[in-house]
Amino acid sequence: MLDVIADRTYRHLFMAQVIALVGTGLATVALGLLAFDLAGKNAGAVLGTALAIKMIAYVGVAPVAAAFAERLPRRTMLVALDLVRAGIAVFLPFVTEVWQVYVLIFVLQSASAAFTPTFQATIPDVLPDEKDYTRALSLSRLAYDLESVASPMLAAVLLSVISFHSLFAGTVIGFLASAVLVVSVVLPSPKPSQPRGIYDRTTRGLRIYLATPRLRGLLALNLAVGAAGAMVIVNTVVLVQGQFGLTQQETALALAAFGGGSMIAALGLPRLLERIPDRTAMLSGAAILVAGMFVGPLVGQFSLQLALWFVLGIGYSVSQTPSGRLIRRSADAVDRPALFAAQFALSHACWLITYPIAGRVGAAMGLAFTYLLLAVIGAVALLAALRLWPSHDPDVLAHVHADLPDDDDHVADAVWSEAGYEHSHGYVVDDRHPKWPKAS
Repeated sequence: MLDVIADRTYRHLFMAQVIALVGTGLATVALGLLAFDLAGKNAGAVLGTALAIKMIAYVGVAPVAAAFAERLPRRTMLVALDLVRAGIAVFLPFVTEVWQVYVLIFVLQSASAAFTPTFQATIPDVLPDEKDYTRALSLSRLAYDLESVASPMLAAVLLSVISFHSLFAGTVIGFLASAVLVVSVVLPSPKPSQPRGIYDRTTRGLRIYLATPRLRGLLALNLAVGAAGAMVIVNTVVLVQGQFGLTQQETALALAAFGGGSMIAALGLPRLLERIPDRTAMLSGAAILVAGMFVGPLVGQFSLQLALWFVLGIGYSVSQTPSGRLIRRSADAVDRPALFAAQFALSHACWLITYPIAGRVGAAMGLAFTYLLLAVIGAVALLAALRLWPSHDPDVLAHVHADLPDDDDHVADAVWSEAGYEHSHGYVVDDRHPKWPKAS
C-alpha cells in the first residue's frame, strides 16, 4: 500500500491531508472545551448546534463551491482555502460569545466543504492507475481513523502544559503546513471544452450523480452507513457511561475498537478489491452494519460492546472506502470535482438525517428502540441499493446517438442504424451522454 507514497505529488498531498486532519482534530477538542467555558451546562446544546451548522455547510456549500472550482486552478483554490481555514482558527481563541462560535464554525466548515471534494477529485488525476488509486483510498481511510485516535491523545498531552486556547494554534499550523505542501507540487486542472453557465456548473454534479445507476445505489448505501455510524458516534458515551456505568477511558476504548475495525478493513481492501467487484464488497459491508445494528439491543456486556463496535468498524470501512472508485469510474476528469462535491453533500445529508434520530430518539425512547429503528433504516437503504445498482455494471456500454451530426468526431467509429449512430465505449454521463442507456 505504501508504494504510492513514492509518487512525489501524491506524497505531498497525503502529508497535507494528514497534517490538516490532526489540526482539525485538535480544534475539535478545543471547541468542546471552549463551548463549556462559554456555556457551562449548556455546552452540549452549543456543540449540537455547531455540528448541525457543520452539516448544513457541507450540504449547501459543496455544490456551489464546485461550480467555482471549475474556473480556478486547483492548486490555487486548495491553498486559498487552507489559508482561509487557518485565518478562522486564529480568531477562535478570542471568541467571547456563543453566536461568534456559530459564525466562525460556518465559515470554517464552508471552506472545508469546498476544499475536501476538490482535494478528493485531484487524487485520481495524480494516480490514474486504478490499483494505485485504491491504495490511496485505503491510506486516506487509515488517516481518518488514526486521526480520530491520535488527535485526542495529542490534545491530552498538550493540555498538561498549555491552555485549551493554545490548541487552536495547532490547527493554524496544520492548515498552514497543508498549504505549503500543496503549493510545493503541480496539480492537474482539467477544463471543459466550452464555458458553462452558473446553473449548469452548480447542479452538474448532482445531475450526473442521480443519472448514474451505480451512484444512485451509492446514495442508498450512504444512508445505511449513516444509520450505523450515527449510533456509534452519538451514543457510544451513553452506552458505556450511562448503560454500563463505566468511565471516559472505556468510552475512548470503545471508539478505538470501532476505529481499529475500520483500519484493519482499510488495510485489506486493496487486495480484496482485486478479487471481488466494488458492488459486492460495499453491499457486504452495509449488510454487516445492518446485522450489527439488529444485534445491538442484545449486547449486555462491555466486552461484547467492544466486539460489536469492532465489527461495525469493519463494515463501515468496507462499505464506504471504495466510493471514490465509483466516482472515478462515473465521470470524466473535468466533471470529477462536481461529482465528488455531490457525493460529499448527499452523504452528509444522510448524516443530517441520522444524527438527530440517534440522539433524540435515543433520549426519548431508549437505546434498544434506537438500535432497531436505525437498523430498519439501514435495511431499507440496503435493499434500495441492491435494486438501484445493477449487478451487471460494465464500464463499456453500447448506446445510440440520434442527435449528433454526421461530421461529429465522436461518432466517427459508429455504425449507422435506424435508431441513429451506434457504438460502444467507456460510458459516463456528460454533455454528449445526458442519460444512461436503457439497454444497460
